Amino acid sequence: MVDAIGSLNEKPLHAALKEWYRRPGDLVEEPVDGFVVDLVRGDLLIEIQTRNFSGMRRKLDRLLDTHPIRVVHPVAAVRWIVRLDGDGAEASRRRSPKRGIPADACAELVAFPSLLSHPHFVLEVVLVEEEEVRRPDARRGWRKGGYVTEERRLLGVHGSAEFASPGDLRRMVPPGLPDPFTTADLAAALGRPRRLAQQVGFCLRVSGAAVAERSGREYRYRLP
Repeated sequence: MVDAIGSLNEKPLHAALKEWYRRPGDLVEEPVDGFVVDLVRGDLLIEIQTRNFSGMRRKLDRLLDTHPIRVVHPVAAVRWIVRLDGDGAEASRRRSPKRGIPADACAELVAFPSLLSHPHFVLEVVLVEEEEVRRPDARRGWRKGGYVTEERRLLGVHGSAEFASPGDLRRMVPPGLPDPFTTADLAAALGRPRRLAQQVGFCLRVSGAAVAERSGREYRYRLP
């Protein structure tokens, strides 16, 4: 049995990134040891993962020991919010004030930060410009003003950051933090909520990229 989502269920952002990343000679949606892999480039397996890293764990556990794997994850450096009306026509379009940064990927990387120590694993965070298309749904969309996200569309790629070892995670930590620093310090320096700073701290600690010591109810972090 082959484990796959299948191209019929593929979302636009995933499909567009796969096409953007594809090179001549790549095999697309190729079965490998019981799993379908987005792109196979020689011995390298490339997986486009827009969300839900935890859903990849079984595939990675099975394939990493025999194949190098690059996980490509998009973060919206620029996001346009497109709202549809009840007939599916575009009602409004505005630019979100939030600008994504590579550290945002830690919200997903918490699923397996220790894999950064595996010699076959690389995470590539791609900074994209995207449209987030929302449709009205009063029941499910109460958190977003009565709308739910229908799909995300790729408009362009602004750059990328590669994380191939625990040490690479230290690039997410802004300079000038206290020594040691807390996740409150990190949140302020990143300009992000405390929740994300805690996720970054968890990835730093579990991967071994930072030394963490408990002080009361929180950790204090030092970079080697």
